[in-house]
Amino acid sequence: MAEPTYAVGIDLGTTHCALSAARIDHPVVRLLPIPQLVAPGEVAERPLLPSFTYLPAPGELSEADRTLPWGAPPHVVGEAARRLGAKVPGRLVASAKSWVCHGGVNRRAPILPWNSPDEPHLSPFEAQVGYLAHLRATWDARHPHAPLPEQDVVVTVPASFDEGARTLTTDAALAAGLGAVRLLEEPQAAFYDYLGAAGDDPRLASARLVLVVDVGGGTTDLTLLRVRPDPSGDGRPAIERIAVGGHLMLGGDNMDAALATYALHKAGIERPGDATVWSGVVQSARQAKERLLAADAPDQATLSYVGRGSRLVGRTRSITIERDEAARVLLDGFLPLTAPDQIAQRTARAGLTTLGLPYATDAAIGRHVCAFLRRHVDAAREAGAPVEDGLPRPDLLLLNGGVFNAPAMIERLCAVLAGWYGEPVALLSHTSLETAVAHGAVRSALARRGLGEVIGGGTARAYYVELAGPDGSPQALCIAPRGMEDGTSVTVPDRVFELTLDRLVAFPLHAYTGDRVDAPGALLRLDDADADALTPLPPLETV
Repeated sequence: MAEPTYAVGIDLGTTHCALSAARIDHPVVRLLPIPQLVAPGEVAERPLLPSFTYLPAPGELSEADRTLPWGAPPHVVGEAARRLGAKVPGRLVASAKSWVCHGGVNRRAPILPWNSPDEPHLSPFEAQVGYLAHLRATWDARHPHAPLPEQDVVVTVPASFDEGARTLTTDAALAAGLGAVRLLEEPQAAFYDYLGAAGDDPRLASARLVLVVDVGGGTTDLTLLRVRPDPSGDGRPAIERIAVGGHLMLGGDNMDAALATYALHKAGIERPGDATVWSGVVQSARQAKERLLAADAPDQATLSYVGRGSRLVGRTRSITIERDEAARVLLDGFLPLTAPDQIAQRTARAGLTTLGLPYATDAAIGRHVCAFLRRHVDAAREAGAPVEDGLPRPDLLLLNGGVFNAPAMIERLCAVLAGWYGEPVALLSHTSLETAVAHGAVRSALARRGLGEVIGGGTARAYYVELAGPDGSPQALCIAPRGMEDGTSVTVPDRVFELTLDRLVAFPLHAYTGDRVDAPGALLRLDDADADALTPLPPLETV
């Protein structure tokens, strides 16, 4: 295979997708506009591709209505899908990425739109394939002599994605015709973009610990980066990812649902039992949220939806939400001014389930950040960060994700941290939150080719296989330590195992996100306190 001409970055986001690229021999990173339907029969280029799929009813849209420069797919994705779905929410697939990381459902089964009586349905996997196929077609139409499968392609995923969700993402890329791609954690991508855009930021010279808080449409992703200023004498810092948070389904989708719930309560309307109607309420709440939290926000916005049932057949309901009301619901609900000793409690119980997704039980982002920092106090201390009462203090803060397009959200999180430490934590900035992850994915590909600093750290988690001990008690055997680099292998020494033959056997797997560093072959008792940081994964099964 010929050497690639381009480094390409794809932000496969919950609410939108972005496509960036740079020539490897002329590494200037650019965002590629994406042709898409903006209305039936009308194609226009937009900087982003909204992550929405509309499934038209038979005969609803003609082939001409669905025609793009490269063909007429049966489903509509992008801006037109979002607009059509606002009118008929029972045919709108949204938040497919959140479903991809939901281990409680069959993610390859046609389950979306969730609980909609309308046909057809798509699987979360198929929805992701559709977005990637659209991006591939966009690229290939513009670069006929440099097709996307022949380029160095990086697709971003949340740092908290488990192996099942990561596999689904790489499989979706293959199914969409992209070929083999590399995955990159979104917080790392955001920091790559910062490094590329900021140049030689003098603040890095004295920094030891960077906290990345990435609140997107579906998840909150937390990452700690260790900075070693100029270890090789070339004037450049060495960056290493030393910790990532667990899977936390808490983001813009939760905020939309909370604002929708508040609006209905304000109007004295019960939450609709019909999932299609509720989806319409939530989508309208999202639009109201974006308007009311903008820098130039109006005094009020209107939430509108079409009801069903004996009393509301085809009737449009409208509810006015004041800007101050939205701020109270969203800021005080998701970013309250918490104390430095207030942490989110771990629980096996799922939180609020909205549109079928199991959201975090505790909606206060600050408490999750506090718990994350305290959980990784040893790694932070080793990096040189000051620690007081078990709470490490980062030197720098990088925010990412569409939620932080709202200045009020940035101000509130900064106020939370300042309240903990008695002074502000220095805030790093992006050129654009909408494009940072896609741009950073490109910069990571260039860095791996010697054109920039590579963020080290290896695998973010350690991996264990569950075994029965000599007394029958469950134990976990380390098979891949945290920090293990891609493409390496390890040998588990001095262990003798008994195997069960002639019948199906499952080997339960666990991922570990704590600070404990075990060598391959080390045993962890599942009743040990450290076992709280173990997350079950789909088992390996004999066939």
